[in-house]
Amino acid sequence: MNKNLISELYEYNNWANEKLLNELGRLEPEDITRDLSSSFRSIQDTMVHILAVEELWVSRWMGEQTRSLLIPDDFPTYSSLAERWNIFRTQINDFLLLLTEGDLVAELSYKNIKGITYSLELWKQILHVTNHSSYHRGQVVTMIRQLKKQPPSLDLIYYYLGER
Repeated sequence: MNKNLISELYEYNNWANEKLLNELGRLEPEDITRDLSSSFRSIQDTMVHILAVEELWVSRWMGEQTRSLLIPDDFPTYSSLAERWNIFRTQINDFLLLLTEGDLVAELSYKNIKGITYSLELWKQILHVTNHSSYHRGQVVTMIRQLKKQPPSLDLIYYYLGER
C-alpha cells in the first residue's frame, strides 16, 4: 500500500461524501429526517453515523483513545451536518498530508467503542473506513430512492471519469 493510493482513495471518499451532502441540501428537511427504517432511522441519522465513524477513526490514528461517537440529535439540520463535515474534511486532509509510507505499514493499536484493544496496520484501518462509508452511502442512496427522488451516482468509476 502506498501513500498516493491512500490519498486518492480519500479524495474519492471526500468527493462521494460531498456529492451526497449536496444532494441532501436539495431535499426537504422533513425528508432528511423521515423514518425510512434502514440500518439507521433516517438519512440524517445515517449521514451522522458515517461522519461519526470517520471522525472516530481519525482521532484513533492521531492518538486519541477516548472519543465517543457523534449523536444524531446534535445535528438537527442539514446545515449543521454540512458545517461539521466541512471542518472534518480539513482535518482528514491535514492528517493525510503528514502520513508517510512507514506510517501506513506500521501496526497501530486502538480500542474499539467497547474498550477492546486491537492492533492492525494503518493502511488496513484506512481501507476499512472508506469501505464502511461506501456501504452506508449506498444505504442513503436507497433511502433517497424511497423518497421517489433521483440520487447521485457515487460509483468510483464516475469519479475517475471526471465527474469530480
